[in-house]
Amino acid sequence: MIRSMTAYATVERPIEGGALSAELRAVNHRFLELGLRLPDELRALEPALRERVSSRVGRGKLDLVLRLRAADGESGLHLNEDVVDELSRTKAQLLSRFPGLQTSFTELLQYPGVLRSRDIDPEVLQAEALVLLETLLDQFIAAREREGSKLAEAIAERVDGIEVRAAEARELIPLIRDGQRQKLEARLADLAQPADPGRLEQELVLSLQKLDVDEELDRLGSHIKEIRRVLKQDVAVGRRLDFLLQEFNREANTLGSKSVDVRTTSIAVELKVLIDQIREQVQNLE
Repeated sequence: MIRSMTAYATVERPIEGGALSAELRAVNHRFLELGLRLPDELRALEPALRERVSSRVGRGKLDLVLRLRAADGESGLHLNEDVVDELSRTKAQLLSRFPGLQTSFTELLQYPGVLRSRDIDPEVLQAEALVLLETLLDQFIAAREREGSKLAEAIAERVDGIEVRAAEARELIPLIRDGQRQKLEARLADLAQPADPGRLEQELVLSLQKLDVDEELDRLGSHIKEIRRVLKQDVAVGRRLDFLLQEFNREANTLGSKSVDVRTTSIAVELKVLIDQIREQVQNLE
Protein backbone atom coordinates (compact mmCIF):
# COMPACT_ATOMS: atom_id res chain seq x y z
CA MET A 1 0.00 0.00 0.00
CA ILE A 2 1.21 3.51 -0.81
CA ARG A 3 2.47 5.43 2.23
CA SER A 4 2.69 9.09 3.05
CA MET A 5 5.93 10.38 4.56
CA THR A 6 4.02 12.54 7.04
CA ALA A 7 2.71 10.71 10.10
CA TYR A 8 2.62 10.65 13.90
CA ALA A 9 2.20 7.88 16.46
CA THR A 10 2.59 7.53 20.21
CA VAL A 11 2.38 4.54 22.57
CA GLU A 12 2.99 3.79 26.24
CA ARG A 13 3.84 0.55 28.00
CA PRO A 14 3.75 -0.11 31.78
CA ILE A 15 6.99 -1.35 33.27
CA GLU A 16 8.20 -2.07 36.79
CA GLY A 17 7.98 1.13 38.80
CA GLY A 18 6.42 3.26 36.10
CA ALA A 19 5.88 3.44 32.37
CA LEU A 20 7.86 3.66 29.16
CA SER A 21 6.43 5.85 26.40
CA ALA A 22 7.51 6.52 22.83
CA GLU A 23 6.46 8.85 20.05
CA LEU A 24 7.47 9.02 16.42
CA ARG A 25 6.74 11.84 14.01
CA ALA A 26 7.87 12.37 10.43
CA VAL A 27 7.88 15.00 7.70
CA ASN A 28 8.99 14.93 4.06
CA HIS A 29 12.61 14.25 3.18
CA ARG A 30 14.44 12.88 0.16
CA PHE A 31 16.15 10.24 2.27
CA LEU A 32 15.77 8.60 5.69
CA GLU A 33 16.98 10.85 8.50
CA LEU A 34 16.35 9.72 12.07
CA GLY A 35 16.78 11.88 15.16
CA LEU A 36 16.68 10.24 18.60
CA ARG A 37 15.98 11.54 22.10
CA LEU A 38 16.56 8.86 24.71
CA PRO A 39 16.87 8.69 28.51
CA ASP A 40 20.33 7.82 29.78
CA GLU A 41 19.19 4.28 30.61
CA LEU A 42 18.53 3.58 26.93
CA ARG A 43 21.41 5.33 25.19
CA ALA A 44 23.18 2.02 24.62
CA LEU A 45 20.17 0.89 22.62
CA GLU A 46 20.53 3.61 19.97
CA PRO A 47 22.14 1.41 17.23
CA ALA A 48 19.43 -1.23 17.61
CA LEU A 49 16.67 1.40 17.51
CA ARG A 50 18.10 2.90 14.33
CA GLU A 51 18.33 -0.51 12.72
CA ARG A 52 14.73 -1.39 13.58
CA VAL A 53 13.37 1.87 12.23
CA SER A 54 15.38 1.77 8.99
CA SER A 55 14.24 -1.81 8.34
CA ARG A 56 10.61 -0.67 8.19
CA VAL A 57 10.74 2.94 7.00
CA GLY A 58 12.20 4.00 3.65
CA ARG A 59 12.16 7.79 3.59
CA GLY A 60 11.35 10.82 5.70
CA LYS A 61 12.79 13.02 8.43
CA LEU A 62 11.86 11.18 11.63
CA ASP A 63 12.05 12.14 15.30
CA LEU A 64 11.87 9.28 17.79
CA VAL A 65 11.46 10.12 21.49
CA LEU A 66 11.49 7.60 24.34
CA ARG A 67 10.62 8.61 27.92
CA LEU A 68 10.66 6.90 31.29
CA ARG A 69 7.96 7.94 33.74
CA ALA A 70 7.83 7.02 37.41
CA ALA A 71 4.67 5.53 38.85
CA ASP A 72 2.32 7.87 40.71
CA GLY A 73 3.54 8.52 44.23
CA GLU A 74 7.11 7.48 43.43
CA SER A 75 10.07 9.77 42.98
CA GLY A 76 11.19 9.96 39.38
CA LEU A 77 14.81 10.70 40.34
CA HIS A 78 17.33 8.24 41.76
CA LEU A 79 20.96 9.04 42.38
CA ASN A 80 23.46 6.73 40.73
CA GLU A 81 25.92 6.30 43.60
CA ASP A 82 28.55 4.58 41.46
CA VAL A 83 28.73 7.44 38.98
CA VAL A 84 28.79 10.08 41.75
CA ASP A 85 31.62 8.24 43.55
CA GLU A 86 33.61 8.09 40.32
CA LEU A 87 33.11 11.82 39.76
CA SER A 88 34.21 12.55 43.33
CA ARG A 89 37.45 10.59 42.87
CA THR A 90 38.09 12.36 39.58
CA LYS A 91 37.62 15.76 41.18
CA ALA A 92 40.04 14.88 43.98
CA GLN A 93 42.68 13.95 41.39
CA LEU A 94 42.21 17.21 39.50
CA LEU A 95 42.18 19.58 42.50
CA SER A 96 45.96 19.40 42.84
CA ARG A 97 46.34 20.68 39.29
CA PHE A 98 43.35 23.01 39.26
CA PRO A 99 42.90 24.43 42.79
CA GLY A 100 40.09 26.73 41.70
CA LEU A 101 38.05 23.93 40.11
CA GLN A 102 34.37 24.20 41.04
CA THR A 103 31.26 22.30 39.99
CA SER A 104 27.73 23.59 40.43
CA PHE A 105 24.95 21.35 41.68
CA THR A 106 22.94 21.69 38.48
CA GLU A 107 25.97 20.88 36.31
CA LEU A 108 26.57 17.77 38.38
CA LEU A 109 23.00 16.56 37.95
CA GLN A 110 23.21 17.08 34.19
CA TYR A 111 26.19 14.76 33.84
CA PRO A 112 25.11 11.58 31.97
CA GLY A 113 24.24 8.78 34.36
CA VAL A 114 24.19 10.78 37.60
CA LEU A 115 20.41 10.55 37.76
CA ARG A 116 18.36 7.57 36.71
CA SER A 117 14.64 7.11 36.68
CA ARG A 118 14.59 4.02 38.83
CA ASP A 119 16.48 0.87 39.65
CA ILE A 120 15.66 -1.52 36.85
CA ASP A 121 17.62 -4.22 35.06
CA PRO A 122 19.08 -2.53 31.94
CA GLU A 123 18.55 -5.65 29.82
CA VAL A 124 14.92 -5.87 30.86
CA LEU A 125 14.41 -2.17 30.13
CA GLN A 126 16.02 -2.47 26.69
CA ALA A 127 13.87 -5.48 25.84
CA GLU A 128 10.76 -3.55 26.89
CA ALA A 129 11.86 -0.61 24.71
CA LEU A 130 12.27 -2.82 21.63
CA VAL A 131 8.83 -4.34 22.11
CA LEU A 132 7.37 -0.86 22.50
CA LEU A 133 9.16 0.29 19.33
CA GLU A 134 7.55 -2.47 17.27
CA THR A 135 4.11 -1.44 18.48
CA LEU A 136 4.94 2.17 17.74
CA LEU A 137 6.14 1.34 14.22
CA ASP A 138 2.98 -0.66 13.54
CA GLN A 139 0.83 2.36 14.42
CA PHE A 140 3.13 4.78 12.60
CA ILE A 141 3.09 2.76 9.37
CA ALA A 142 -0.69 2.32 9.60
CA ALA A 143 -1.02 6.12 9.85
CA ARG A 144 1.25 6.52 6.84
CA GLU A 145 -0.83 4.07 4.85
CA ARG A 146 -4.09 5.82 5.70
CA GLU A 147 -2.68 9.16 4.58
CA GLY A 148 -1.06 7.53 1.55
CA SER A 149 -4.40 6.07 0.48
CA LYS A 150 -5.95 9.53 0.49
CA LEU A 151 -3.06 10.94 -1.53
CA ALA A 152 -3.31 8.09 -4.04
CA GLU A 153 -7.01 8.83 -4.55
CA ALA A 154 -6.27 12.51 -5.14
CA ILE A 155 -3.51 11.66 -7.61
CA ALA A 156 -5.77 9.21 -9.46
CA GLU A 157 -8.45 11.90 -9.84
CA ARG A 158 -5.96 14.27 -11.43
CA VAL A 159 -4.62 11.53 -13.70
CA ASP A 160 -8.21 11.02 -14.89
CA GLY A 161 -8.31 14.76 -15.59
CA ILE A 162 -5.12 14.52 -17.65
CA GLU A 163 -6.61 11.66 -19.66
CA VAL A 164 -9.74 13.71 -20.39
CA ARG A 165 -7.69 16.71 -21.55
CA ALA A 166 -5.48 14.50 -23.74
CA ALA A 167 -8.58 13.00 -25.38
CA GLU A 168 -9.93 16.48 -26.04
CA ALA A 169 -6.64 17.46 -27.70
CA ARG A 170 -6.69 14.34 -29.87
CA GLU A 171 -10.20 15.18 -31.09
CA LEU A 172 -9.23 18.77 -31.85
CA ILE A 173 -6.09 18.04 -33.87
CA PRO A 174 -7.90 16.95 -37.11
CA LEU A 175 -10.13 20.03 -36.92
CA ILE A 176 -7.14 22.31 -36.41
CA ARG A 177 -5.33 20.70 -39.34
CA ASP A 178 -8.32 21.29 -41.63
CA GLY A 179 -8.49 24.87 -40.43
CA GLN A 180 -4.80 25.43 -41.14
CA ARG A 181 -5.19 23.95 -44.60
CA GLN A 182 -8.10 26.28 -45.38
CA LYS A 183 -6.17 29.32 -44.11
CA LEU A 184 -3.14 28.49 -46.21
CA GLU A 185 -5.26 27.88 -49.32
CA ALA A 186 -7.06 31.19 -48.78
CA ARG A 187 -3.79 33.08 -48.49
CA LEU A 188 -2.41 31.48 -51.63
CA ALA A 189 -5.62 32.29 -53.51
CA ASP A 190 -5.05 35.98 -52.75
CA LEU A 191 -1.67 35.97 -54.48
CA ALA A 192 -1.35 37.76 -57.82
CA GLN A 193 0.29 34.75 -59.39
CA PRO A 194 -1.41 31.35 -59.11
CA ALA A 195 0.47 29.00 -56.78
CA ASP A 196 2.11 25.87 -58.07
CA PRO A 197 0.03 22.88 -56.87
CA GLY A 198 3.19 20.99 -55.93
CA ARG A 199 4.46 23.90 -53.91
CA LEU A 200 1.06 24.24 -52.26
CA GLU A 201 1.13 20.63 -51.17
CA GLN A 202 4.69 21.00 -49.90
CA GLU A 203 3.76 24.02 -47.80
CA LEU A 204 0.78 22.18 -46.40
CA VAL A 205 2.91 19.20 -45.45
CA LEU A 206 5.48 21.40 -43.67
CA SER A 207 2.78 23.33 -41.86
CA LEU A 208 0.98 20.21 -40.69
CA GLN A 209 4.20 18.55 -39.56
CA LYS A 210 4.71 21.41 -37.12
CA LEU A 211 1.27 20.66 -35.69
CA ASP A 212 1.84 16.92 -35.34
CA VAL A 213 1.50 15.99 -31.66
CA ASP A 214 0.32 12.42 -32.13
CA GLU A 215 3.54 11.03 -30.66
CA GLU A 216 3.29 13.31 -27.64
CA LEU A 217 -0.30 12.26 -27.02
CA ASP A 218 0.62 8.59 -27.44
CA ARG A 219 3.44 8.93 -24.92
CA LEU A 220 1.11 10.78 -22.57
CA GLY A 221 -1.29 7.84 -22.80
CA SER A 222 1.54 5.44 -21.94
CA HIS A 223 2.52 7.54 -18.94
CA ILE A 224 -1.10 7.54 -17.73
CA LYS A 225 -1.17 3.73 -17.83
CA GLU A 226 2.16 3.54 -16.01
CA ILE A 227 1.22 5.92 -13.21
CA ARG A 228 -1.98 3.96 -12.61
CA ARG A 229 0.04 0.75 -12.44
CA VAL A 230 2.51 2.30 -9.99
CA LEU A 231 -0.30 3.53 -7.74
CA LYS A 232 -1.37 -0.09 -7.23
CA GLN A 233 2.06 -1.29 -6.09
CA ASP A 234 2.77 -2.26 -2.49
CA VAL A 235 6.21 -0.60 -2.37
CA ALA A 236 7.64 2.90 -1.97
CA VAL A 237 6.66 4.75 -5.16
CA GLY A 238 7.57 8.39 -4.53
CA ARG A 239 10.75 8.45 -6.62
CA ARG A 240 9.17 6.50 -9.48
CA LEU A 241 6.21 8.88 -9.61
CA ASP A 242 8.51 11.89 -9.52
CA PHE A 243 10.31 10.59 -12.61
CA LEU A 244 7.00 9.97 -14.39
CA LEU A 245 5.89 13.52 -13.69
CA GLN A 246 8.98 14.82 -15.46
CA GLU A 247 7.88 12.86 -18.52
CA PHE A 248 4.32 14.19 -18.18
CA ASN A 249 5.64 17.72 -18.02
CA ARG A 250 7.80 17.22 -21.11
CA GLU A 251 4.82 16.12 -23.22
CA ALA A 252 2.68 19.00 -21.94
CA ASN A 253 5.41 21.51 -22.80
CA THR A 254 5.76 20.11 -26.31
CA LEU A 255 2.02 20.22 -26.83
CA GLY A 256 2.01 23.86 -25.80
CA SER A 257 4.98 24.81 -27.98
CA LYS A 258 3.41 23.23 -31.08
CA SER A 259 -0.02 24.73 -30.51
CA VAL A 260 -1.38 27.23 -33.06
CA ASP A 261 -4.88 27.20 -31.64
CA VAL A 262 -6.14 28.75 -28.41
CA ARG A 263 -7.99 25.54 -27.56
CA THR A 264 -4.92 23.30 -27.54
CA THR A 265 -2.94 26.04 -25.78
CA SER A 266 -5.58 26.04 -23.04
CA ILE A 267 -5.38 22.26 -22.80
CA ALA A 268 -1.59 22.42 -22.43
CA VAL A 269 -1.95 24.93 -19.59
CA GLU A 270 -4.56 22.77 -17.85
CA LEU A 271 -2.28 19.75 -18.18
CA LYS A 272 0.57 21.61 -16.49
CA VAL A 273 -1.72 22.70 -13.65
CA LEU A 274 -2.81 19.09 -13.05
CA ILE A 275 0.78 17.87 -13.22
CA ASP A 276 1.89 20.45 -10.65
CA GLN A 277 -0.96 19.42 -8.35
CA ILE A 278 0.13 15.79 -8.61
CA ARG A 279 3.74 16.77 -7.91
CA GLU A 280 2.73 18.48 -4.66
CA GLN A 281 1.05 15.27 -3.53
CA VAL A 282 3.86 12.99 -4.71
CA GLN A 283 6.32 14.98 -2.58
CA ASN A 284 4.48 13.59 0.45
CA LEU A 285 4.84 9.94 -0.62
CA GLU A 286 7.48 7.54 0.64
